[in-house]
Amino acid sequence: MKNLYHTLQNTSDFFLIAGPCAVESQENCFQIAKKCKTITDELGLPYIFKASFEKANRTSVESFSSIGIEKSLHILQQVKQHFNVPILTDIHTEQQAEMAAEVADVLQIPAFLCRQTHLLKAAAQTGKIINIKKGQFASASTMKYAAEKITHYNNKHVLITERGNSFGYADLVVDFRNIPLMQKNGFPVIMDVTHSVQRPNNASGVTGGTPQGIDTIAKAAIAVGANGLFIETHPEPKNARSDGANMLPLDQLKPLLKTLVKIKAALTE
Repeated sequence: MKNLYHTLQNTSDFFLIAGPCAVESQENCFQIAKKCKTITDELGLPYIFKASFEKANRTSVESFSSIGIEKSLHILQQVKQHFNVPILTDIHTEQQAEMAAEVADVLQIPAFLCRQTHLLKAAAQTGKIINIKKGQFASASTMKYAAEKITHYNNKHVLITERGNSFGYADLVVDFRNIPLMQKNGFPVIMDVTHSVQRPNNASGVTGGTPQGIDTIAKAAIAVGANGLFIETHPEPKNARSDGANMLPLDQLKPLLKTLVKIKAALTE
């Protein structure tokens, strides 16, 4: 755990958290993990596979949630063992913290839950790395208090993720000043590139998105010094069971990352 966090803190480039929104099948997770691992190994980028074992924040009661919690966690364990990659997954309740920690190296606190003290405490007490997503309603300056809820319980392994702020009822806007502001807390800061192009609260009951903005947000995040990127990707976003409208097609990941590595290199010359 310490070695992984040390790597995330000290990489000279940036690290990547990537995978499907949710666990759909072992075949799908293996396909995405293999592609991401191959690309990041080639580019020399630290990589964490992500997928949710359950989606609790859904617009409609009819929206996809999970193929089954135990089945999904088993698939994540298989990905971890087969590809030798660390795993990130979300938790939504205190009870899920210990359960997910048996598989995951990084527990993620969803944006809407970033103020939930008991959830943060339960996550911290697992000893895992905790990635707190900044709420769409939260300012960068208030995220220090969320981080303190983790460190208060003797867990110093904190990540903070920017994912845009609500703009009206059905859009998000990213203030890139938030990245250096949150880095002042002493923790790595990640840009959630794909959730930042969501169009939430869609009248259809399914969250929309503008994936054509992914490149722009990723490039800007690297330019202002983000420590890592969070990208949801899928071989066929239109057929993804969750958040397909804002995913990056898997075949577009390598050219994007190659461009971002060049940007990073230009900034450090």
